[in-house]
Amino acid sequence: MSRWKSWTAAAGLTGALGASFLVAGPTDVAEAAPTLKYTTVVQGLTIPWDITWVGPVMLFDERDGSLFSKRGSAAARKVSFPLPKPYVNSEGGLLGMVADPKAASNKLFYTCSTSASAKDVRVLRWRLTSDTRAVAVGKPLVTGIPLTSGRHTGCRLRFSPKGVLYIGTGDAAVGTNPQKKSSLGGKVLRVYSSGTIPKTNPFYSSGGNARYVWNYGHRNVQGLAVRPATGQLFTAEHGSDRDDEVNLVRKGANYGWNPVPGYNEAVPMTDRQKYPKAVSAVWRSGNPTVATSGLTFLSGKRWETWNGALAVAELKGQDVRLLFLDKAGKVTSTRTMPGADRFGRIRTLQQGPDGLLYLTTSNGGGKDRIIRVTPS
Repeated sequence: MSRWKSWTAAAGLTGALGASFLVAGPTDVAEAAPTLKYTTVVQGLTIPWDITWVGPVMLFDERDGSLFSKRGSAAARKVSFPLPKPYVNSEGGLLGMVADPKAASNKLFYTCSTSASAKDVRVLRWRLTSDTRAVAVGKPLVTGIPLTSGRHTGCRLRFSPKGVLYIGTGDAAVGTNPQKKSSLGGKVLRVYSSGTIPKTNPFYSSGGNARYVWNYGHRNVQGLAVRPATGQLFTAEHGSDRDDEVNLVRKGANYGWNPVPGYNEAVPMTDRQKYPKAVSAVWRSGNPTVATSGLTFLSGKRWETWNGALAVAELKGQDVRLLFLDKAGKVTSTRTMPGADRFGRIRTLQQGPDGLLYLTTSNGGGKDRIIRVTPS
């Protein structure tokens, strides 16, 4: 076992709510890291997909379309909201979620879900009116993100420091979608929180769906994170049988996924031979894949030498990977997070307003939970 996987339990991990254990970081001074405390804050869930905060209220969802709130140490409460029936199959359902930058005052948040009736993936806006109720606000921000069997649905939502909403989408397992700018699949999209489209988007003058596109050539974007120090945006993307990727988002760029003819998954994730200007990933898993999903930056002095690291959730790898970046966004080193490999599949990582890391598991069958990671 590598030293990155070694850990020391100060208290036994149990299934009880609030149970916690400590995991010591490596002893090498050159690799000094915080000691981590893992605490279960919600349990008994099934595929919780995302977490966000509307003021002091934590919101989290489940893929079947359920939404919950949690305030402080109080028990989680189900939130009633008029979500159109989601298409729950394969990777489809209620997916990414993000609070408005001004949510503490306006109570707005946004969701991404698959629509059973419209047969698409769409972004909706909501207002939390109480801890147990939310109402729809206006029309959907984005509709027409492609949906087929439920495979490769994306869909992650994050705001830039300037308050513009980015949307990571999947290619719906349709080979022509990633390179076709008239398709919203296999893209990073960019809209204002009102649903209007920025005229500064690179293909705005092309009209139609291309107006939404910030960049293209992706397979299945399930992670988005904004780097606090620079505003750089990073994505996590699923590979086929190799090369999961973390990418630095660039305006108008092609990321090189073009699985044609048909849906040919034997092609490279970034086909530089066909697209010489395609942007290469800043990190890739190689073979085998680890199924990268959510990602977030660790920010704050209490994270010690990990302050500024990009944390990446691994579903198949069942771990949390840390990427250390230089100012340009290039990866200088990587490691795994001690003790994070104890929980099975990890889907989402979010740093809370308290500066702590929250993760969701994705094991299914009522066995999932939300876990708080405290550096101490």
